[in-house]
Amino acid sequence: MEKLQLIIAVILLAMSAFYAGKRIIKKAAAKNRNNPDSFNTKPLVSLPRYYGYCTVMWSVVPAIFLLFLISGINSEYVSFKFLGLNQYVAPLVLISLAFLFAGIYFIKPNFNAREHYESWLKKVFMLCCFITISITLLIFVSVFFESLKFFDKVNVFDFLFGLEWSPQTALRSDQAGSSGKFGIIPVFLGTFVITVIAMVIALPFGLLSAIYISEYSKPRFRNIVKPILEILAGIPTVVYGYFAAMTMGPLIRNVFGGIGVEVASESALSAGLVMGIMIIPFIMSLSDDVMAAVPRSLRDASLGLGATKSETIKKIVIPAALPGIMGAFLLAVSRAIGETMIVVMAAGLIATLSISPLAPVTTVTAQIVRLLVGDQEFDSAKTLAAFALSLALFLITLALNFAAIIIVKKYRERYE
Repeated sequence: MEKLQLIIAVILLAMSAFYAGKRIIKKAAAKNRNNPDSFNTKPLVSLPRYYGYCTVMWSVVPAIFLLFLISGINSEYVSFKFLGLNQYVAPLVLISLAFLFAGIYFIKPNFNAREHYESWLKKVFMLCCFITISITLLIFVSVFFESLKFFDKVNVFDFLFGLEWSPQTALRSDQAGSSGKFGIIPVFLGTFVITVIAMVIALPFGLLSAIYISEYSKPRFRNIVKPILEILAGIPTVVYGYFAAMTMGPLIRNVFGGIGVEVASESALSAGLVMGIMIIPFIMSLSDDVMAAVPRSLRDASLGLGATKSETIKKIVIPAALPGIMGAFLLAVSRAIGETMIVVMAAGLIATLSISPLAPVTTVTAQIVRLLVGDQEFDSAKTLAAFALSLALFLITLALNFAAIIIVKKYRERYE
């Protein structure tokens, strides 16, 4: 209730400041219209609502900032507990009114409120961009320093080039346990195998579905079918995992068993196929949107020169939409690499040094979850290995993004 009172006070102050700014500038504009021959007559250079926006930014925003500052000074630690305290409502109102009366001085007809408002928006957007970049850097730094602790216990070359992954170690000196094997090649090999299987399924089906929906189907069919296909993206991954373990896995064993090929109860093929089905909507929806955004004039020019429908799609539409298609592909790859539940339920947690899709494998994300689940000591090599895996996965994903940017840039230059 107390927190709600403060929120209501902020909303009422913002509405009052907005109304006051508009009211004052409208009175000034009316006075100028009533005295057209006056020497001091100056026309409005912005719409009245922009003056209202400026009064809100001059009064309410600084008041909230000062309230945060006062609360931080009065408390022994940084917290937001003041949001529910009534004694902060009165200072908020007083500070807002003080800034409002000071800001009214700047409400003049010749004041360019629109440019001032746009400059504030630009600063807000820059701040949001800075916060986003800072969060990414903080994540990287935290993972990096935790990984350094791991590399103090395990040789970095053994980690990068080791062929065995068995992270079981003794958590305390009085326990008996394995010394642990931390070679990441089997883990990343399993991730690679499952990702390739998923993309072999998702990329052609998703892209070809997008081509049909965007270029061949009627608008009514597109409006009906596309939302239905996108429902696949909203299904929880645990449902996909259950489907892979209970339906796809036995089906694959029966099919290959009929021809005399032995398949493990948990296999990369089962997880990859279901993961590919899950990723199809991402590629289809994004590819369809970017192809639909290609100007109609390019299609008409190609058809007018005698090209067929398929030639227009292959030589005009897809090259023009390539950056968006590449973005959809990267999103799908990232989703495949980061998937956990399907892998745990359908592919298992055994790190097998094999590229066979019929063998049980594991992925990086599945091992990270396995290492961090339960009561763990965060100073042991077993637990710190999760951060090393996260760092390696982060760097590999970053390298894939840079490679995709280079490919798109080269293709776009050739197309232009």
